[in-house]
Amino acid sequence: MGVTVQTSEINHSEVSSNNSAPENRKNGIGESIADAVINLDHGDPTMFEAYWEKMRERSAVTLLGSQSLSYFSDPKNLCWFLEPKLEQEIKRLHTIVGNVAIEEGQYYIVVGTGSSQLIQAALYALSPPDAAATVVCAAPYYSAYPEVTDLVRSRRFEWGGDARSFERDDEPFIELVTTPNNPDGVIREAVVNRPHGSVVYDLAYYWPHFTPITAPANHHLMLFTFSKCTGHAGSRIGWALVKDKEVAKKMIKFMEVSTIGVSKDSQLRAAKILGTVSDSCSTGADIENFFVFSRNILKERWNRLREVVKAADLFTLLKYPTQYCRFAKDMTDTVPAFAWIATKGEEDCAEVLKKHKILGRGGTKFGVGKQFARISLVSKDEEFNLLLQRLSIIQGTDDLNYE
Repeated sequence: MGVTVQTSEINHSEVSSNNSAPENRKNGIGESIADAVINLDHGDPTMFEAYWEKMRERSAVTLLGSQSLSYFSDPKNLCWFLEPKLEQEIKRLHTIVGNVAIEEGQYYIVVGTGSSQLIQAALYALSPPDAAATVVCAAPYYSAYPEVTDLVRSRRFEWGGDARSFERDDEPFIELVTTPNNPDGVIREAVVNRPHGSVVYDLAYYWPHFTPITAPANHHLMLFTFSKCTGHAGSRIGWALVKDKEVAKKMIKFMEVSTIGVSKDSQLRAAKILGTVSDSCSTGADIENFFVFSRNILKERWNRLREVVKAADLFTLLKYPTQYCRFAKDMTDTVPAFAWIATKGEEDCAEVLKKHKILGRGGTKFGVGKQFARISLVSKDEEFNLLLQRLSIIQGTDDLNYE
């Protein structure tokens, strides 16, 4: 299997390990990529390709030229561009996993082009018409929130930074709560708890391959994304679960004006993929459970990463509690998609990694100090093995086995 890496910071070309002779390989990494820069700045979920390669026929979708011509999917639905099959599979999967209290009729489902569009739609829907709402999130917060909030310089909302610093009782606010959190994987609740505000729960990672499902979420506005649930980032599908009908209508209006709905082709593919995941979770299923498969890979990667970090005294990693998972019906560990790594001193963690051709995302982009960095753990095996090799070299412990 080849590996796509970034060969320099300027030239984003692709390099493949191909079929290097055994004498030209080291620790499972081809010499052809020994000097390559590995880009772990983004959470590109290529780790999941191995599962979906096995499911290629079962998850395939055939689209005819006569399909999807109309703007409308279901004119009777509040979200008129939501494909009925996708709505059905979203409800089915949440019911099987138990991560949302999705009783019939409790939530309006709003589909979006990934969760990024839904975040903007939620900010539009929740901001007051006659004043600018301050958008906040407890640090470390998802690094895209400031840019998503301020990109169009709306007069209705503006980025306000760390939610813990918001102390204005008389001003409107919108708090974004990511749980499990990106970048650090920690379970969170709202921290502002003041009048004149709204809360949006970003539950992109509240799935059993990343974290124990301890209880069904039951918030007024929750966001999910296809890319984190199944690894299909390229399909650009997300969905919001909204209790308030008027808020849902405003979010739908945002989508109507900005993109006139969401691609039906992507929705139909998402429905098929989600259906395959649900099938894999069924008792007596004839295919491997997707969440178990993914969790096992992440658990092994976390164990190996902790072994490498523990072997020296340069970096630290967060420790997570073991909790009972309602989906797994057992005690399970938290194994986030990202490692929130930090230097023990005041060194710039991202720069330390960069010197060894590892691209991570520095802590300042998440509203905290430069001693922190986020690195993706959902890349292909070759890139993860190369990460361990280089971390060992940084720490002077390069006698470990990375295969």
